[in-house]
Amino acid sequence: MTSSGHGMDVWSSPAWRQLAVSWLDDQLAAVGSRRTGEVEQPHLRPWATVLKAPTTSGTVWFKACGPATVFEVRLYRLIDRAAPEHVLRPIATDLSRGWMLLPDGGPPLGDQLTGADLAGPMEAAVAAYGQLQRALGTHVTDLLALGVTDMGPAIMPRRFEEALRAVGAHIGARDAAGRSAFERVAGLAETVGRWCGELAAADGQLSLDHNDLHPWNILMTPADGPGRVRFYDWGDSVVAHPFASMLVPLGYMQQQLGVSLDHPRVLRIRDAYLEAFSDLGPHTELVETLELACRVGKIARALTWDRSLSAQGYDQAGEFASAPLRCLVSLLDESYVGGA
Repeated sequence: MTSSGHGMDVWSSPAWRQLAVSWLDDQLAAVGSRRTGEVEQPHLRPWATVLKAPTTSGTVWFKACGPATVFEVRLYRLIDRAAPEHVLRPIATDLSRGWMLLPDGGPPLGDQLTGADLAGPMEAAVAAYGQLQRALGTHVTDLLALGVTDMGPAIMPRRFEEALRAVGAHIGARDAAGRSAFERVAGLAETVGRWCGELAAADGQLSLDHNDLHPWNILMTPADGPGRVRFYDWGDSVVAHPFASMLVPLGYMQQQLGVSLDHPRVLRIRDAYLEAFSDLGPHTELVETLELACRVGKIARALTWDRSLSAQGYDQAGEFASAPLRCLVSLLDESYVGGA
């Protein structure tokens, strides 16, 4: 990273804002556009910040990534080559600073619908995501070369040990309940090893797991079909068994609908996703693999949270500080999506 720096203190400073806005204006000029109003900063997090600006060609979004997620800048370019219909094409990027400028993709799905109204559009969204993963399955080497973390089944026993070390170091001395749950998770090493071995032997080429696929990271209108769905905010992405990507959307929709995981509305979302992989084996086997992948995916969620928070320091993480432990402890949940 350059001397422009990163982190909440930097990103909230007038000097950094002036630098970022100047770059934004220069990139707009390079494509024949210009800003028509003031720049807003709707998101400021320990791991990234976002600016929003009105222009003669519509709203644009500037994102500054922290050093742990700078791969996202180049990841947009790779996805644009492999599956351009499912990602926004950056107007400009600056890899050395971890900056990118994106066009507006319209309101995210989460701003448009809630509850049961989300079910149908989420079926279309996850179906599109499955198609995207199939397209990216031949680009795993490229993804890893960009800096996307390997969370494939074969390496996950080691990742589990890494998660225990990372999360254990940040449990407060007074958090007796957290320490007790953590120690129970630490006793799962043999079980985790078995899950990983079974997942490694299952069908499903490694691909890109968005790892945070909730409705606010999905750009579509409710009337859109799978071919018109685009995905946003790739900073949590990992390379993993593709089915792990259903951990977040299925868990979110179960909560939104207030039903069990075997409710028909949840099953339709799951099965809409699995349709993209129907050539890999019987449906019952794909379902078993998906449940296994989501369980293992909880480890990746814990590590990506830790990665995001460690770059700035847990002392500035605020409400997010408990997220890595929460994700790790979710391994104890009977539900394959529960707690994550």
